Amino acid sequence: MTQVTELRGDLELWARMKPLAESDDAEWVNAARDLDTWPGAREAARLQMRRGAAPRARKLYSPAVLADERDREALREMADHGFRVRIATTPLPQGTFIIDRRTIILTDPVLPATAAQGRRTYTMSAAPALVGGAYALFEAAWESAADLDAFLGSGRPAIDAQTSRVLRALGTGVTDEAAARQLGMSLRTYRRRVAELLVALDAGSRFQAGVRAGELGLTRG
Repeated sequence: MTQVTELRGDLELWARMKPLAESDDAEWVNAARDLDTWPGAREAARLQMRRGAAPRARKLYSPAVLADERDREALREMADHGFRVRIATTPLPQGTFIIDRRTIILTDPVLPATAAQGRRTYTMSAAPALVGGAYALFEAAWESAADLDAFLGSGRPAIDAQTSRVLRALGTGVTDEAAARQLGMSLRTYRRRVAELLVALDAGSRFQAGVRAGELGLTRG
């Protein structure tokens, strides 16, 4: 494989990823904004669980992943099958996979609407300097994150479904205008929802809201 390869589209990515996911002894580390950073992510996790390859897998997610009950159940299932799952205290803007410290795959951090039009691309590389540097950054983020169990205890504020989607939008780092368009609401409504979220999380800023969401975890209202 050349040192840097561009993968065009989800089918080409999955064609490269599936043989790697089928390996029983490969080490996987994954940093992602949510469980759908790329369309085959859930299937790859299920494949690893079926093959019993999960114990060598570590997954690091943004706090917004806890906003949806279905995603929390998926995280619990991963943990039950041996995945080591942690939650970062700040949003992770780009999906990163590192396999056996030899191969890295970076997702193109485009908006979901753009990806749905077939324009998502991925970068795959085996360059030692790139892989090694990314792995070191992952380790640093991993050490500062908290185990999943710490976020799934009691005492979490109830967040309704629409506010959960706002939290996800905040986690992507897009502008208010772009987030409002994504969610199909007016800019005024979006900003009102952000204000409600800050109150619910007892946060003085959007950044603090992300941290608080990570500290407390969320229950869907």
